[in-house]
Parts: sequence; C-alpha cells; structure tokens
Amino acid sequence: QVHLEESGGGLVQPGGSLRLSCTASALTLDYYLIAWFRQAPGKEREGVACISSLDGRTYYPDDSIKGRFTMTRDNSKKTVFLQMNSLKPEGTAVYYCAISTGTHYCSSPYEYDHWGQGTQVTVSS
Repeated sequence: QVHLEESGGGLVQPGGSLRLSCTASALTLDYYLIAWFRQAPGKEREGVACISSLDGRTYYPDDSIKGRFTMTRDNSKKTVFLQMNSLKPEGTAVYYCAISTGTHYCSSPYEYDHWGQGTQVTVSS
C-alpha cells in the first residue's frame, strides 16, 4: 500500500527558508506524477509544484512562488523535497505531497490518488 510521509514544516520568520521532505513507500517514484500542494485556512488546496512522470521536469503552476521554491527528487531514497526560500506570511499553510497514477502533468487535487498527512508551515514574525 502506498504511503507518503511529509516532514520539515515549522515556524519561520518572513524571508526565511524551510526544506520539506516527502518519502514514499511501496512504489517507484519516477513512474508517477508527484506534486506538492498547500492549503491555507479557509482556502482551497492549491498546487505548488510537480515533477512530470513523462519528461521528469519540474513545473510550478503558481507564478508567485517561481524563483523562490524548488522541487527536487531523489529516486534512490524515494523522497522529494521542496526548498522554500524568501518565505512570505501568505505561505502559511499545511503542505501536502501527493501522487497521481493517472495523469502526467500538474493537475487539480482531484486527479491525485495518494496523499500524505501534511506538514504545517507557519511564516510569522
């Protein structure tokens, strides 16, 4: 059974950095689309980044995080990372990783089959 576990969240000051990790079990990461999402209180879950299962490239659907967030993958460790720099208060959210077995590029949350439990990121002074 597929299991995803995120870690690395916490409290950080505006302008600071955090590195999130997501480790997967029971599957080979590079076969599937894997993504990071976030959900702030009272808001819908939104895509942050994904690594395509077709071309292996990383995509960032949200223009506001381009240049500040970087998603990478270590297949040998079955782990993906989200390096977040220059964090802003609006980045406060629960961050989730998710896998889709049916799509190949960043998609809506409904296209993802497996989710981690999430890790809280709070950006505040």
